[in-house]
Amino acid sequence: MPTNEKGLATVIVVARDGMGEAPGELRHRLIKSYFGLLLQNEMLPRAVCFYGAGVHLVGSASPVIEELRALEAKGVRLVACSTCISFFGLAEDIRVGVVGGMGDILEAQWKADKVIAV
Repeated sequence: MPTNEKGLATVIVVARDGMGEAPGELRHRLIKSYFGLLLQNEMLPRAVCFYGAGVHLVGSASPVIEELRALEAKGVRLVACSTCISFFGLAEDIRVGVVGGMGDILEAQWKADKVIAV
């Protein structure tokens, strides 16, 4: 199970289609850089949870699909909110991770030593 260099179990939560409050192109550049640096530096969270507009990042149009696939291949659990997937009509478009309920996201956060919201 991935942990960071201090041995802490970290969970990252993503509630936006990208990172920060900025135009879409910039949000996507920032999240791509963020996930790329996690991989490059072997700073692997236990899980990354996607909800709200963040669920768009696990679909076919995601600008970070390759980074997410690489994180998943290294054992990082990727969980996308089923309610959000349904709301946005993305059920047939998910390309990475698992679709889980809010209970799965809550459990991941509760068991984490640290939760980071991006």
